[in-house]
Amino acid sequence: MRGRINLMSKSNKSIFDSQAAAYDAWFDQEGKFIFASETKSLQQILPSLPRPWLEVGTGSGRFLKALGIDFGLDLSVRLLEIARSRNAPVLLGTGEQMPFRNSSFGTVFLITTLCFAISPSDILHEIARVLKQDGKLVLGIILRESKWGQLYQKKKEAGHPFYKHATFYSYEEIKYLLKQDNFHLEETTSTLQQNQGKVNRIELLQQGSSPRAGFTITMASRLLRTE
Repeated sequence: MRGRINLMSKSNKSIFDSQAAAYDAWFDQEGKFIFASETKSLQQILPSLPRPWLEVGTGSGRFLKALGIDFGLDLSVRLLEIARSRNAPVLLGTGEQMPFRNSSFGTVFLITTLCFAISPSDILHEIARVLKQDGKLVLGIILRESKWGQLYQKKKEAGHPFYKHATFYSYEEIKYLLKQDNFHLEETTSTLQQNQGKVNRIELLQQGSSPRAGFTITMASRLLRTE
């Protein structure tokens, strides 16, 4: 079970609320080496990122705590309860309407979250608002053309309770979305070349995107709007 979600159900609750405990347990069970590989890869780019840091879609605070992120935001009440039990500084809210002032953060992280957004453009536009000039956006994504993305796409089509809400994007679509909201793509790296379901070791970071990689990191900078 992957990803944090900004979708709400008809009852106005995050669809992750009812599965919060199972979601969090995934990181210690079958997701152990996946999470470790993703974390290790993200840690390698941290020295270049300006503070303060915000994670949108922070879930139970796993990445926030592992990476030393300053603040987290999520829609799921239950996941935030778990995050607070880890003494994580988190707030309830959505990526489309963040409770922060303009130019508040040096870096914003979206880690396996964009694919679950109702409107990724709205979230990226809001991130651009809360980022400082020349601030950084770090996306952790599962590309649609990757073997992992193809597997999750099949789960979506089969009606998986979570993945049926997801939209997986290609690398070209990610670049287009970033450009539309005035972000300049600076660097792309990837990890998890192992087959999904057979990850049994921590992998190192590789440069560029790869159709074999299960996790791709894109770092972009916010540009000054001219209009």
